[in-house]
Amino acid sequence: MSGRGSGHRTVPHTADLRLEAWAPTREGCLVEAVTALVESVAEPRHSSPASITERTIAASSDDDLLAAVLDEVIFRIDARGQLPVVIDASLVADGVRLRFALHDVDAATLTGPVPKAVALHALRLSEERAGRWSCTAMVDV
Repeated sequence: MSGRGSGHRTVPHTADLRLEAWAPTREGCLVEAVTALVESVAEPRHSSPASITERTIAASSDDDLLAAVLDEVIFRIDARGQLPVVIDASLVADGVRLRFALHDVDAATLTGPVPKAVALHALRLSEERAGRWSCTAMVDV
């Protein structure tokens, strides 16, 4: 779902990882944030996913939505051994619906440590100006 003007990067930080993402839409920005987090852990091999699933994530604010989405990804990696790659994202009334292709972590090329949690400080998802959303998050590793 990466479109023109979309991107992400990670910045190493003492015992943490800082994610930065940007896109023309809120849901695109969330996709970029998920992609940054997943790429910090592993790179799926070019094979068919083990499964595909949808997950609707609700939150009362944009910052809470970013935290909830990243927490879902961390849970899937850490507890289920799944590497979620977003196929599609769409806004719903109180959040976002994500469609994930789930790859087995064991079948991926590891690129970094498994994240533990999203820090609630320095967490931001906001529209900078019309047509540009950005977000930042600190992730404990």
